Amino acid sequence: MTQGRPLLNRRLTEFGTTIFAEMSALAVRTGSINLGQGFPDTDGPDEVREAAVRALRDGRGNQYPPGPGVPELRTAITDHQQRRYGLAYNPDTEVLVTAGATEAIAAAMLALLEPGDEVIALEPYYDSYAASIAMAGGIRVPVTLHPEPASGTYRLDLGELRAAVTPRTRLILLNTPHNPTGTVLTREELAAVAGLARERDLLVVTDEVYEHLVFEGEHIPLASFPGMRERTVTVSSAGKTFSFTGWKVGWITGSPELVTAVRSAKQFLTYVSAGPFQYAVAEALRLPDSYYEGLRADLRAKRDLLSTGLAEAGFGVYRPAGTYFVTTDIRPLGGERDGFAFCRALPGRCGVVAIPNAVFYDHRDQGAPFVRFAFCKRADVLEEAVSRLKGLAG
Repeated sequence: MTQGRPLLNRRLTEFGTTIFAEMSALAVRTGSINLGQGFPDTDGPDEVREAAVRALRDGRGNQYPPGPGVPELRTAITDHQQRRYGLAYNPDTEVLVTAGATEAIAAAMLALLEPGDEVIALEPYYDSYAASIAMAGGIRVPVTLHPEPASGTYRLDLGELRAAVTPRTRLILLNTPHNPTGTVLTREELAAVAGLARERDLLVVTDEVYEHLVFEGEHIPLASFPGMRERTVTVSSAGKTFSFTGWKVGWITGSPELVTAVRSAKQFLTYVSAGPFQYAVAEALRLPDSYYEGLRADLRAKRDLLSTGLAEAGFGVYRPAGTYFVTTDIRPLGGERDGFAFCRALPGRCGVVAIPNAVFYDHRDQGAPFVRFAFCKRADVLEEAVSRLKGLAG
């Protein structure tokens, strides 16, 4: 076929079917509880869902919406950034609505990288980062977050981050709150990242989709640090905050120059998407603070339920400061070290699905014994999963 030439572009040969698709299919096939893929099992607020229905019925967004996003949503995004973080953006020139955060990150990589540019990312990282960098012809440079069993947390080594910067480094791809480890970077850590970016004239793309899911510490946008607004592309989305992951409504904020650059790539990916849902997300972003407080309280209780249950089942548990994932070490269960084999066998052993963290690493050995569980599920589902997992300790 085509004289023996592979059909898939060589930049993507390392990327097959995602582990999320594989494990979700395994959950369906075995009838297991799916704590692998990070999607809630209940919808978000009724008033937000009804806003989408109303937009559909009123004919708003049923045809192509404006390329940058509907004005109502762009204004709601800028109001949110001002209200929550004191960051002022122009809704006409400094906001771009995207098909979820995944497209935002892909468009940013395609727009801002030349082939051979290096991108520093905190390892373990969401798998789309590696694919987006590869599609843009960039070279990913992982800086590993290190587990600290005594404290049950992961930490960034700022010395390793600084040492990773070379003359070929173009940007840092930063994720905080961090998936999968649940790390929330501190003000001091973020200040160090900002200082390094200014010193070495680097761009930064920040994935902040879990900004409202912080249980310890606080979420501080990197763009709020001195000299960072003009060199930071801030990414977020509605899916994690409002539990409508299927709507795929995300956005970026940044300087006019950065937003224009990303829009130049994004317009040839989806051009526009999710018209009626954009109006609904605009209303969602105007929900009162009590909504966000209730969301955090609910997920904090679920985090504690699952973390405690996993510890009782014999896992080593890294209790997350943010996101809705718990990372665990499988070695205390009896010396098992292969997270892939463990996760593929787990449905048959106890009817629960998880994700092997090694898939998020370039240094696979660093992530080999770690497994991620999602707790964005109903409490009764988590209780049943915990009951099943405790059978592993027997």
